[in-house]
Amino acid sequence: MKRLINLIVLVCIGCMSFTWANFLPTNFTTLQLGDEQNDSISYKNIVVYKLFPTQNMWTFIKLNTRNGQMWQVQYDTKGDNRIETFLNLSPLVSKEKEINGRFTLHPTQNIYNFILLDQIDGKVWQVQWSLEFENRLIWPIQ
Repeated sequence: MKRLINLIVLVCIGCMSFTWANFLPTNFTTLQLGDEQNDSISYKNIVVYKLFPTQNMWTFIKLNTRNGQMWQVQYDTKGDNRIETFLNLSPLVSKEKEINGRFTLHPTQNIYNFILLDQIDGKVWQVQWSLEFENRLIWPIQ
């Protein structure tokens, strides 16, 4: 009788494991950060590019979440004021340290400023978008 109960329990556990495995995403991946770090990061469905709204209804910031590159994106419903211009074309990490979702933007109370956060090493930058080219800047916060 004990053998029968143990067999039923094992079959139930096997069925539950099979069912659980079918619900896991197929693109679940583990990546290595780089040579000097042995820790790995697991992630699911993290995109490379994200749009972040500004307090200006016409303007967004497009962020490459892998390397910190950013662009100012402006749309227009009636005219030709649609632009995509760079805020930061220089990657903030080396190619071998790029990971989807590494960088994210946080709004501030100032309409033109965001804080860029490297979610791996904690570095932060002040990002300023503007309609005038000379006022588009990114500064490290140390």
